[in-house]
Amino acid sequence: MTFVPNSASARDIAHHLHPYTNLKVHETEGPLVITRGKGVYVYDEDGKDYLEAMAGLWSASLGFSEPRLVDAAVKQLKELPYYHTFTHKSHLPSIDLAEKLKSVAPVPMSKVIFQNSGSEANDTVVKLVWYYHNAIGKPEKKKIISRIKAYHGVTVASASLTGLPNNHRDFDLPIANILHADCPHYYRFAQDGESEEDFATRLADNLEKLILKEGPETVGGFIAEPIMGAGGVIVPPKTYFEKIQAVLQKYDVLFIVDEVICGFGRTGNYWGSQTFDLKPDMLSCAKALSSSYLPISAVMVNEKVYQAMVVESEKIGVFGHGYTYSGHPVCAAVALETLKIYEERNIVEHVQQVGPRMQAGLRKFLDHPLVGEVRGTGLIGAVEMVQDKKSRASFDPKLGLGAKLAKIAQANGLIVRAIGDSIAFTPPLVITEAEIDDMLARMKKSLDEALAWLDEQGVAHS
Repeated sequence: MTFVPNSASARDIAHHLHPYTNLKVHETEGPLVITRGKGVYVYDEDGKDYLEAMAGLWSASLGFSEPRLVDAAVKQLKELPYYHTFTHKSHLPSIDLAEKLKSVAPVPMSKVIFQNSGSEANDTVVKLVWYYHNAIGKPEKKKIISRIKAYHGVTVASASLTGLPNNHRDFDLPIANILHADCPHYYRFAQDGESEEDFATRLADNLEKLILKEGPETVGGFIAEPIMGAGGVIVPPKTYFEKIQAVLQKYDVLFIVDEVICGFGRTGNYWGSQTFDLKPDMLSCAKALSSSYLPISAVMVNEKVYQAMVVESEKIGVFGHGYTYSGHPVCAAVALETLKIYEERNIVEHVQQVGPRMQAGLRKFLDHPLVGEVRGTGLIGAVEMVQDKKSRASFDPKLGLGAKLAKIAQANGLIVRAIGDSIAFTPPLVITEAEIDDMLARMKKSLDEALAWLDEQGVAHS
């Protein structure tokens, strides 16, 4: 492909290194340059509209043109554009936001510490698990168990928690003391004749076996997303978290819930923890915390964890952790306004009203020749394409069907996320029923075109 000299695409290729991108392919294909957004739609440099069915990166919960968030940022920039929270310093936006987050937490929490991204939040969690166990005199209890196909970030520690091979390959990850338990995807990993409840029991038993194998005195934490996002929108099987939490309690393992994608209404409750009755010792959140208008994340810790931190910081003389932008006043002000909008506009109730329409519409795709499973709840879902519905056999990964469908969808004005051959949907929480219908229609057209492409390639399917 030839790019116009000095065009945005040409300059991007020349100067910009993209995350989560095949760098060689990018040199010839270049970027989709988005120039503006309105509601659930974004527009490229030619003015073409795209329904943003991923809310950017699972995150622009209030869409792409909320004036109140812009006004909140401008107001705070004029009053106090920056200050830090080190060495006993603070400012009102971070104080107000910490107080507000505690008031809406799914379980009682003691304190809130701020970071700038979900990755940083989960990186902080790793350090806090280690810090906590040093403080309570259990320095060997440092191993943290994540899960295969989990996604918790891309820093050295959080990428180690992430259970996806491409986040580890050639980065020399995972680091020591990070383990991975079974992926709770019933459609893919249940045994023949195994019910969801039996599958959950087997996974809980396997977790207990892993803890016993490693030594309970060495296992300090278990981290989980309520619904696994970037691993494929994997909804836990019935009774899974009930059984998992019982194992964690039995062996005194801290439970960390990663609400970076699920928090703030995505699952039809304020927190994914409420949807699945989770009782975390620590909770990480980001993305919809500010509707992604500005970067901010938070970790909430319960009283048990906080009191241990107090003891250790007193012994050392300082809690030696934090970021230049922790609780940045402008980001915190935008996050506060975001949380106000959620309440004033009853966003959780809105998701409860429109979510069933999206879920029902996605499940209609089960009749399509390419679709083997549809999963999700609220305004998060995925459609998995298979080569054979009866055997659940996948297409050859070298075919790249998921990526091909995402490309077709983009041409049809629909932005989705391909995770292997699963296509994820997490539209802005403000999406209307009419916009959901538009999204589904564009997806149907794209599925049909992908089917025609397979036929042209002579690829069998049934």
